[in-house]
Parts: sequence; structure tokens; C-alpha cells
Amino acid sequence: MNGVWRIVAAREVAVKLRDRNFVISTAVTLVVIVASLLLSGFLSSRPDKVDVAITGTDTSVVLDTANSLAASENTTFTARPVTDRAEVERLVRADEVEVGLVPAEPSGWQLIGKTAQDDNATTYITAAAQQVALQRNAAAAGVSLEELSRGATVSYDLLEQGSIDPGLAKIVAFVFAFLFYLASILFGMSIAQSVVEEKQNRIVEILASAMPLRQLLIGKVAGNAALAFGQLVLFVGAGLVGLAVTDRGAQLGQVAGAAGWFIVFFVVGFLALASLWAVAGSLATRSEDLQSTATPLSMLIMIVLFAGIFLTGTARVIDSYVPIMSIVAMPGRLADGTAAWWEPFIALALMAVTTYGIVVVAEKIYRRSLMQTQGRLTMRQALALED
Repeated sequence: MNGVWRIVAAREVAVKLRDRNFVISTAVTLVVIVASLLLSGFLSSRPDKVDVAITGTDTSVVLDTANSLAASENTTFTARPVTDRAEVERLVRADEVEVGLVPAEPSGWQLIGKTAQDDNATTYITAAAQQVALQRNAAAAGVSLEELSRGATVSYDLLEQGSIDPGLAKIVAFVFAFLFYLASILFGMSIAQSVVEEKQNRIVEILASAMPLRQLLIGKVAGNAALAFGQLVLFVGAGLVGLAVTDRGAQLGQVAGAAGWFIVFFVVGFLALASLWAVAGSLATRSEDLQSTATPLSMLIMIVLFAGIFLTGTARVIDSYVPIMSIVAMPGRLADGTAAWWEPFIALALMAVTTYGIVVVAEKIYRRSLMQTQGRLTMRQALALED
């Protein structure tokens, strides 16, 4: 009898894999993940072309210098020479150019926009104007540009090597939180509905005569945990492949490490969540009862989702050690480089101990409530029942 759970687990997997909705949704999600990353990489690497209406002396020199400065960022400024400032303003108002560049008295240049500043023009044309002015002033002073600029070099020293871009780290943390929510709801609700349907149709009475209820619970949890693990591996793998072909591929190593920890944390935590979803199904008598019995669990999952996205600072550090909450928080901290190498081991140990305790209690509630068909039960009522 000890191996019966394997039969139940295999059946759970087979039923899910034959579910067209599950297969199609998984495939669509994979396509969306890869497509979004490829689109992001394409947009970030696509040359940014800025049309600039220019007039006056040396404006073409400034624009040529701006193109040299912006070459590494795939930004190009295209000059459109006109006769005077009035024509520059007309082209800007007509949206025929993004920005205009004209001389400004007594010296210097002025950028002209329509309703908002163009960031690329502000950054590169301003830097180019300063460089041209330095060259002109150096020539007037009879010194070289290098001599005039001596002592103005600024270097950037990173105290913590290997940390990924903060923007990417936030995206990774959001993806972890979303995948946790998606898998927890999708597979958890599937377990709960399966349990309540077997109870409502009296199939559970036949199953109970053929196998221990403990084996039935283990099989359901194990089967759905295996499916959740496989789906997460596919999603994370697709994300890493998509990241590898973008300009952020250099940060792939740290993201992959955090993603690996996320999968481990999720699998361990999902064993507890799956047991609780099974309890939610066993406490219900009809499918309509699930909305009530599953509400506390749904709220917990939502709390983990929002905490993983919005918590910062000390609150986030504490959250990364709290079992279940740490599924999202600790991998997120690993992604942005704020967690030491030993921290996930401690958090995972706390998660494992908590999961064991939850599974033991959940198994007891499951066994005692599964055969009760008189009405919806609470956890306290189920615990008060005799085996």
C-alpha cells in the first residue's frame, strides 16, 4: 500500500497533461515570455534617430560631435539645415523634426522643443556643445584640450562586483512574484476542485476503501508539485533564453542563480500550499463552498505576491526569512545582490521545517474531514473530529 500514492500522482499528471486548456495556456505563456524579452531587447538595441533642425554657425559642428558621443548608444542625430530661427520653430511645431538647435546670444546654443524635452538631445547635444566650447576656449588660451581638461576625469568604482542592473532586478523580482501567484492559484485550485468533486460525487468513499487517505493526499500533492516544478522550469528557462539574446546577457549568471533558488524555494513551499489547498477542498461539501474554504489561502497568496513586489529595505530582509513569504523575497534579494551566499540556506531550512509542520497538520485535517458530507466544516471542527 505504501506505493499507492505513486499511482495517484501519475493519474494527476496524466489528467493535467491531457487538459487542452492547461497545455495551451502553458504554451501561450512560454511564447509571451520569450516574445516580450525579445521585443524588449529589440527596442533597446534599435537605433534611435533624432531629426534636428539647425541654423547658424557651428551648429553642424555641435551635431557632429553629438553623433560621436552617442555612437555607442545607437543614437543618431540627423541635421536639417534651415535659413533662420523662425523656420526652425515652424518645423518643430509641425512635428517635422523632434528638436531644433540655434545659436544663443551672447554665446552658446539653444535647444528648441515643442511640448517636452528630448532626453537624447538634452544629454548628447549639451555634452557636445560643452566639448566644442572647451576646444574653442583652449585654442583661445593657447593650450591643448587635454591640458585644459586635466584633473576633470571621473572614474566609477563598484564596491560590489556582479550586481545586476537595478531596473532588471525589479523586473526579475516581479516575474518571481507573478510566477508564484500563477502556479499557486492554477495548481492549488486544481487540487481543491479535484478533492471536492470526489467528495461531492462520493468517489472518495470508493477510494477510501481501496487505499489509505494519507496515500491519496500524498499522491495529489506529489503529482501537482511535479507539474508545477516542470512548468516553472519551462517558464524560467524561456526567460533565461530570452535574456541571453538581449543586451543584458552579461548579467545572465546572477539572474540564473536567483531563478534556480526560486524554483527550489517554490517546490518546498508548494508542498505546504498544496496540502492546504487539499484541506480547503476536504472542508467543502460542494464546489460552491470552495469560495469560503479557500479564501484564507487565496489571501495568503495575494499577500506574498504584493510583499514580493512592493516591500523594500529592512521589511524585505525580514520577509525573506518568513516561510512561504521567502519563496519570492529571498530569490528577489539574490537577484539584486543584497543577500549573502549563506542566507538562502537558512531561509530554506526554516521553510522546510514549516512545510513539514503544515503537511502533518493538513494531513490530519484532510483525513478527518474528507468523509464528512453533512455540510461545510471549519478547520477547528475538523480537528475536533475523531479519525
